[in-house]
Amino acid sequence: MLNQAASLARLDFSPQHRQPAAGRVLLATAASIAGSLAADAILVVIGEALFPATSGYAHFRFSDYAKLTVIGVIIASAAWPIVTWVTSAPRWLFFRLAFLVTLVLWLPDLYILYRGQPADAVAVLMAMHLAIALVTYNLLVHIAPVRPARALPRRRS
Repeated sequence: MLNQAASLARLDFSPQHRQPAAGRVLLATAASIAGSLAADAILVVIGEALFPATSGYAHFRFSDYAKLTVIGVIIASAAWPIVTWVTSAPRWLFFRLAFLVTLVLWLPDLYILYRGQPADAVAVLMAMHLAIALVTYNLLVHIAPVRPARALPRRRS
């Protein structure tokens, strides 16, 4: 059963590529943090403009969402080199993991909605999670892509 699950997830532990360069992963991480925070701030402005009642909503404070955004992006950035190490289809797997993690991160949003938080504010929070996933996925896989395998040196006969 484990082999079948690993096969479905494309975990083959035999990638034909090299890891992304560490410097590029760090650059992609920094860009992802900046891009995600910018996306969050834009969504808060849009959310407050569309739903004036959400103005001043506690979870829309920069200090509230910034620390969680930074932590999430760092975790995703640490996961990217691991994913490239365990599969020969890293972008395929990382996209699906980003989708799954986004769904999991929506659970607390749905919980606070259930507990009585305003639906329009929660919708903005959910949009923020989605934006962070889109920004982080795209910047990591494009700025820090896997590198082609090294060619083996030819032997002289």
